[in-house]
Amino acid sequence: MRYVGSMLVYGVGEKMTRRLAAVVIGCQSLVVFFGTLVAFQLGRTNGETGHSAYLIVGLVLMIACIVAAGSLRRPWGVTLGWLLQLATLASALIVPMMLVVGVIFLALWMTALVQGRKMDRLSADWAAAHPNEQERA
Repeated sequence: MRYVGSMLVYGVGEKMTRRLAAVVIGCQSLVVFFGTLVAFQLGRTNGETGHSAYLIVGLVLMIACIVAAGSLRRPWGVTLGWLLQLATLASALIVPMMLVVGVIFLALWMTALVQGRKMDRLSADWAAAHPNEQERA
């Protein structure tokens, strides 16, 4: 696992880190889908000939978000999540309001990686302090 500060950049996080990150990127897939519909319709309304490319690229990005949410148990899953954050920010070149969405999800992604690690550490500390409690569960 590779960390920058306390943020996971590559590798497999513990249970809560994976859960929080999966929730963030899973929700991001829905927002990317709706942004894709906006980009497609704007291109169609403006008479652009490549407006169907917006739909294809957006759907690929949405599917990649779903794949990333499911692949967080693999070492490359977190890296894919980081790349998807950059791709979401880049989608602001087509739909400018996606910059706001991209910044919000980037902040949520970073928070999930930092706070998830903190929750995993607290859970491990609690389990070490209360070994009898784990046997009942």
